Amino acid sequence: MILSDQTLERLIKEKIIVIDPVDEKSIQPASIDLRLGTHFLVIEENEAEIITLDSEIKYREINNDNIVIPPNSFLLATTQEYVKLPNDITAFVEGRSSIGRIGLFIQNAGWVDPGFEGRITLELFNASPLPIRLQAGKRICQLVCCKMDAPARSPYSGKYQGQDKTTGSKIHKDTDTIKINI
Repeated sequence: MILSDQTLERLIKEKIIVIDPVDEKSIQPASIDLRLGTHFLVIEENEAEIITLDSEIKYREINNDNIVIPPNSFLLATTQEYVKLPNDITAFVEGRSSIGRIGLFIQNAGWVDPGFEGRITLELFNASPLPIRLQAGKRICQLVCCKMDAPARSPYSGKYQGQDKTTGSKIHKDTDTIKINI
């Protein structure tokens, strides 16, 4: 069940869901608008010839109140808001329609697990033929919260827990193995 503005306001007031800082204008009918932070990461394309899933990716860090994303370019950003979800609420991040209409795609891998705590890292891609200038503090995406049928047996405690700034991929830390039968 997606949570309404009334429920979101109550849960934030009761500190069951933490959005810090929160602006009352950010609470929409079925979501909470989140604002762009000042910390960005850009892949260092001169550091490697290829990105692999088992090697650490090198990023260039940018701290600024604004950033320009060239056409057909990708970067990581973060939200101003620190988010903390209880064990029985999950959320997903959606780009705002007004942002998508200028050609900026926004993701966060699509899901925020119950028990997650931290600033949300956003994956931004400029699909427009023109550069896009973004300013910190502008509403960039929306967090849609959903009540689960029961609390998670194993709430999130993974490698991105507690992130306080834009965090690059840690896929190289995954321990899954691939078995190929030939």
